[in-house]
Amino acid sequence: MLICDGSTDVRSGFVSHDPVRSDAIADLIQVVYASQPFGYDIAALSSILRDARRLNEQDDVTGALVCRHDIYLQLLEGPAEKVEATFARISRDDRHAGIKELVRRPVSERIFGDWAMLHDPATSWIWTREEIADGILNRVTPADVVAMFEAVALKAKDGLPE
Repeated sequence: MLICDGSTDVRSGFVSHDPVRSDAIADLIQVVYASQPFGYDIAALSSILRDARRLNEQDDVTGALVCRHDIYLQLLEGPAEKVEATFARISRDDRHAGIKELVRRPVSERIFGDWAMLHDPATSWIWTREEIADGILNRVTPADVVAMFEAVALKAKDGLPE
């Protein structure tokens, strides 16, 4: 799932998974990180969308990316080895600066299990630019971060616009 301050089809990135998923046998984890976009523009965003959709489906990684000119906030989930490899790849990506891990936890099920990538306009549920500038990422709890993503997933599953 990708949520950005642009406009694209809300349903892009929906994947219908086989009911027998690797979740039953894999050690699932979630990792949430924040970073500052480097060179944020439509071309960079399109490239991120294209790469993420392709690689997430290939690696059985799901999640959400909230982006705005001042922040990327992404939840990755799936088999531990694949999520770790995805996060390592993102950490080396020069489109991200100042990566900060906010959450790392084992999970028994996914929040975004049916979404390789969804692009949706970001609205009031994300922190304001002022809150980001004031350092909210240093004060927010892992539970608050996960709750925000759970609310996004619920809205996406219900088909409600953000």
